[in-house]
Amino acid sequence: MQLEINHPDFQSPKHAVVSLSGGMDSSTLLLKCLDKFETVTALSFDYGQKHRVELKRARALVDHLNNHPMKILYPQIKYQVIKLDGLVDLLDSALVEGGKEVPEGHYAEENMKATVVPNRNKIFASITQAVALSIANRTGENTVISLGIHSGDHNIYPDCRQEFRDADDNAFREGNWDAERVGYYTPYLEGDKFTILQDGEILCEKLGLDFDEVYSRTMTSYKPTPEGWSDYKSASSVERIEAFIKLGRPDPVVYADETGVVEYETARIYVEQVLSEYEKEQLIKQ
Repeated sequence: MQLEINHPDFQSPKHAVVSLSGGMDSSTLLLKCLDKFETVTALSFDYGQKHRVELKRARALVDHLNNHPMKILYPQIKYQVIKLDGLVDLLDSALVEGGKEVPEGHYAEENMKATVVPNRNKIFASITQAVALSIANRTGENTVISLGIHSGDHNIYPDCRQEFRDADDNAFREGNWDAERVGYYTPYLEGDKFTILQDGEILCEKLGLDFDEVYSRTMTSYKPTPEGWSDYKSASSVERIEAFIKLGRPDPVVYADETGVVEYETARIYVEQVLSEYEKEQLIKQ
């Protein structure tokens, strides 16, 4: 069983290693770690993803936070992009260059399976574990691996499920000395994108940050335009926009389609239609 941050055998961690994709979930998690830990290391992974613009957004957010006037309220972020793009020709997924088309519509399980990248989180986990253990050994202090996984990930991505995480953690502890110094921080495990956004509002206020300035520097779209704007029809974007609809505020990112940049209202109306049609389909199946 993984040592979560509140486990009695794992107390008072001072350092966090965050897996930062550049998306909404991990960016909110980054804010949470800045509020909670003494040092924060953020890692992004370049594995040849079509939506590589997310890495630019991650860098933009880190730079924004590290140079913000309110930085006195939180630690400096150490940021590193891990280059794995040599895998692009070897992986079979709609998310990597040369893969099949990224699905549009609802983020239901069958529609999102095409976005699974084989063993992606295992690859990321091995690197993140190595970095976290190195920090723990160097400082002699407990360190956490912080992940932004949430309830919506569990059914779609097998490597987000607890069974996988437990098995992976067991291998990590069997294969390394002093691995007991490393634990996990997964505050959104039972939440969804809406609860993550709600927490983001609270964290921005607490850290003296502007919500729109933060979230305009995130990217959830799996089908960004060549200009780097977010699409609003891919399943990942639908899930994000739904969270903003529930929050009752417009998404600050720029949305676009084949005609160019569109108003947020256009994206919102499309997503509401997708959600309504999906709900009707589920009622018919019952």
